[in-house]
Amino acid sequence: MIFAAGLGTRLKPITDTLPKALVPVCEKPLIEHVARKLLSLGINEAVVNIHYFADKVEQWVKEQSWIVDKKENLSAGNMLMEISDERALLLETGGAVLHARRYLEGCGRFLIHNVDILSNCDIKWFESQVCEDALATLLVSERETTRFLLFAPDTMQLVGWMNTDSGDYHVTSPDIHPNDCRRLAFSGIHILSDKVLALMEEYVKIKELPLDDVKGVRFPIMSFYMWLAAKYPVYGVVAKDLEFIDVGKLDALKPAEEFVCRQG
Repeated sequence: MIFAAGLGTRLKPITDTLPKALVPVCEKPLIEHVARKLLSLGINEAVVNIHYFADKVEQWVKEQSWIVDKKENLSAGNMLMEISDERALLLETGGAVLHARRYLEGCGRFLIHNVDILSNCDIKWFESQVCEDALATLLVSERETTRFLLFAPDTMQLVGWMNTDSGDYHVTSPDIHPNDCRRLAFSGIHILSDKVLALMEEYVKIKELPLDDVKGVRFPIMSFYMWLAAKYPVYGVVAKDLEFIDVGKLDALKPAEEFVCRQG
């Protein structure tokens, strides 16, 4: 699943007329860089959520000769790309996954990739690091950030988060202290078991979140992960030598161009 529904406010004024997914880097939109990388690794089925300038993303998908809309049309070099429509309500990252359930359920595991992330991550290697019992596995790295995820040093299980600017933190157990944890930065790339879909439904009910049968329900996936990690195995995998660019803001566009040129 490619997260592509966001408003892209940090990329204004470009996103005054374009969705973030279609912001060009080296004359190709971000969504194409992500989708073609996945396709080159043998991932030929994807779902993309749309909200902001949804018509433009949908039109771009229709215009791509290498993208098909039916599984029977899928062949070598092509990608099946389904659309998860969030025009009626921007669902945030957790709600987006639950809304796309019909495309994801039954696959065993699925990858989530933010549309504005460019990296040298070897997705196949990342997949090989997923533990059999993992309900979610997050690609993380030792890079500078103010918002860290906290992991148990011995097991690499997710146990909380910390904001070093504000000093705020959340842990999954009162026995855990942030100073005893490994602090790592999240990459926006994760692999989930499709078992989380039923657990997301449980989370929505327990938290009494407002659910619309048509529009869906809004919640951030990280809040769900914290609830999930208190009961079930959620792991982090450290990517060494990760080159990572969050193309969510204007000053990242030039480094993104340079990165794409280096990658060829």
